[in-house]
Amino acid sequence: MSPFIATYPPLEQITQLKEASVTFHAVLEVPKSAAPDSWELALWHSTGSNDDRKASWVETPFAPSGQSNFPSTLHDPSDQVAHLHFTVDLTVQSSLSFTIKFRQGPDSDWRWVRNEQGLGDGYILVDDGAIQSSDSKDLPDLIHGLNPTLKWSSHMSQCPGTRLWTIDVPVDRAKDDDNSTFSDVALGTPWGGFLRWFALVRDWSPWLAPRQGKSTVELDKDALLCSFLSPQGKHLVFLGFAGINKAADGMILFRSDESGRLTVHARNDSAEAGSGTVLVAVGDSFESANAAVMYHARGLVSTTGRASEYSAELHTLSDKVEANWYENWYDGLGYCTWNALGQRLTAEKVIGAVDALADNNIHISNLIIDDNWQDIDYRGDQWQQGWNEFEAEPKAFPNGLKGLVSEIRSKHKNIEQVAVWHALLGYWAGIAPDGNLAKRYKTIEVVRGEDSSRKNIPLGGKITVIAKEDVHQFYDDFYRFLSESGIAGVKTDGQFMVDTWVSPKVRRELIQPYLDNWLLASLRHFSGRAISCMSLSPQIIFHTQLPRGRPAMLCRNSDDFFPEVPSSHPWHVWANAHNSLFTQHLNTLPDWDMFQTAGAYAGFHAAARCVSGGPIYITDVPGKYDMDLIKQMTGVTPRGRTVIFRPSVLGRSLDQYVSYDDLSLLKISAYNGRAVTGTPIMGLFNVSGRPLTELIPLSRFAGVLSSMWYVVRSHQSGKVTVPVQTTSSASLLTVSLDTGGYDILSVFPLSLYETESRGRVYVTSIGLVGKMTGCAAMLNHSTKLLENGRLFISTRVKALGVLGIYISHLPELSIQEEFMATIQGQPLPPHTVTVNKTDDHVLDIDIETAWKEMGLEAGWSNEVEVKVYFTLEK
Repeated sequence: MSPFIATYPPLEQITQLKEASVTFHAVLEVPKSAAPDSWELALWHSTGSNDDRKASWVETPFAPSGQSNFPSTLHDPSDQVAHLHFTVDLTVQSSLSFTIKFRQGPDSDWRWVRNEQGLGDGYILVDDGAIQSSDSKDLPDLIHGLNPTLKWSSHMSQCPGTRLWTIDVPVDRAKDDDNSTFSDVALGTPWGGFLRWFALVRDWSPWLAPRQGKSTVELDKDALLCSFLSPQGKHLVFLGFAGINKAADGMILFRSDESGRLTVHARNDSAEAGSGTVLVAVGDSFESANAAVMYHARGLVSTTGRASEYSAELHTLSDKVEANWYENWYDGLGYCTWNALGQRLTAEKVIGAVDALADNNIHISNLIIDDNWQDIDYRGDQWQQGWNEFEAEPKAFPNGLKGLVSEIRSKHKNIEQVAVWHALLGYWAGIAPDGNLAKRYKTIEVVRGEDSSRKNIPLGGKITVIAKEDVHQFYDDFYRFLSESGIAGVKTDGQFMVDTWVSPKVRRELIQPYLDNWLLASLRHFSGRAISCMSLSPQIIFHTQLPRGRPAMLCRNSDDFFPEVPSSHPWHVWANAHNSLFTQHLNTLPDWDMFQTAGAYAGFHAAARCVSGGPIYITDVPGKYDMDLIKQMTGVTPRGRTVIFRPSVLGRSLDQYVSYDDLSLLKISAYNGRAVTGTPIMGLFNVSGRPLTELIPLSRFAGVLSSMWYVVRSHQSGKVTVPVQTTSSASLLTVSLDTGGYDILSVFPLSLYETESRGRVYVTSIGLVGKMTGCAAMLNHSTKLLENGRLFISTRVKALGVLGIYISHLPELSIQEEFMATIQGQPLPPHTVTVNKTDDHVLDIDIETAWKEMGLEAGWSNEVEVKVYFTLEK
């Protein structure tokens, strides 16, 4: 094997630091047989930028580190591999470019990392101070060559450390009812030049997808959001605010020209001239600047008359929704029929699928009956087919929807909600022109345009849809029928179709009524149990998904899960993680789509769903399940309900400027619990085509404080670090993942107790071990030193499983002589309290076994309280 080097700060990336003094760490991975050789590493660095040809580059040798200064290793290398650790200290004035060379000994030739691993230079920026509201720089200072014909104004930002502006982009009125007006206006060059850029583009009409680049912006598709990193480490974020006079009147997007400038592409569907809005914010971090434009956009929605005419009724209905309904909808394990059963559904197939789940002891809470249950006319392919009647297809569902749901609910009491799929317009081509629905409601013909980015999907041509006058009645009647049939929710797909209508007059008149009445009916009949799908179109985002004042709905966050396309799996997770940088600010809960537990990248997908903060629903072919994987994602409550463990802060990419083709692990940052006392979480995913080893500092985890002590646990290996602070060498984590590999790291704040006989003792609860996000199973935990000198640890969890308690001095203690543990106030059977097999500093408490053996019942509470007492002093 060839030697492999992992560094922190990393190569081929930009690292922003607060301090000028930097310790470079390098882990050299070599064959074990070569470990005793006299390996040498040298840092080759310059104080100029990567493109500064005049800068002088100098060499500084690394020094081998002693074993006590090694980073923590959470993934053991193979038996044939050894890790050697080297460090070197430097002072960085403002910025520094660097690379590394190495050799096996003084008589060997030097080898460059760029040639050996394909990694380009790393770049370090030292933060030059926070942006102040009184900063003298204004928009023309930040956008060089800012188009002088554009009017801009400064606004108060809701995010500390940011400044905010809006730019008005005038657009002429539409020439007639059948033609929109388009304008392409040069904006300028962010920063006059930048180090990196990130954008979310309209991958095609329903979906957003990430793009990244370096010093030249090259947008292959229209972008809704762009961000640019300056040579000083500041972030300039641009958001195109949809609509000219109201949400359905058009959109504002970004393009790039041949000179590398950012340009605005505006569309006006209105019969009146107007202006679109570009929101711009600058901040010390991408997250703060991104939040500034999103918060201001929400304010514009509420103050410019773009709110729904049904706002009052929406608020009234929202106030009636009970919180526990949403917890059941969000937190239960779901099953969807789409990839599992495919098209041409039948009642027999659906019942067979839920029976198979039960036979394998998989207890879902939510069942989604996907596409092809409806009575459609089967003209042409699916994109040309229309909907005949509310009732299910009579031959495939002879007892109707009500009969199907009744049979399912009578046999499977665990299934709390049965939901059905339908398109926003009815079916993919709306309403069947000769069907019963077309006779019952007023309809019109509309023309769909083709989507040039999806030539394999024939959208063009005329379709029949419900007319504006009857949209309200149509949705009210349909959802009442579903509710009376026992249906408790909907997955409403194909919402982007409203943006494919060729006529701007049709878009003006129909988009808002469809969106408003769908949302209204879903609240009225299903208490908001709805999944908004194929709806990441600007008009829908800013009209339906951004405003507050109602409970958050589930919203599909990316293009579909494609089990039969191997290359799609890492991209699917990548796209969702980056889209969440935007969707985290919407009034939605991002849904990363269904997946299969048996098949390629199954664990990869499962881990991504667990850190996403969104729902989890599987689409396994009946009988083909990975039971162990399902158990890692779920737990059973004392009342017998299967639940998932969602972090309280949504997961999203930590490195927005790192591109998909860079040799870097995808890092998804999440958090669970309260500030300071909660659990930072990082999902790690190898989306590259080769194994990767990286060094990840503790300081990169969300919410970590330099003054506190922590332990970090790997889900995959089960290993736990020694107690660390951000300043200790052991807080640098060595992570190694194969192609398609993944892991979830959880960081637990420690309680510290000073003792005379044992010195410092650190303790914390680490949630349900064996679960991917078992930290999110904890409802609360606390420690207390009692008057008798014993330490008391109390933990409440929402599901059964194995609770882990970290105790730094556990190897010195006797469980039989020095511990007492209770569950619900009763002593635990001794054999359910053991030392963890992977890490002897972790006490395992098998709540699930104890619960069954003790015959405990849930009572009024659906929680489990575990109390542990042990002697602190010898």
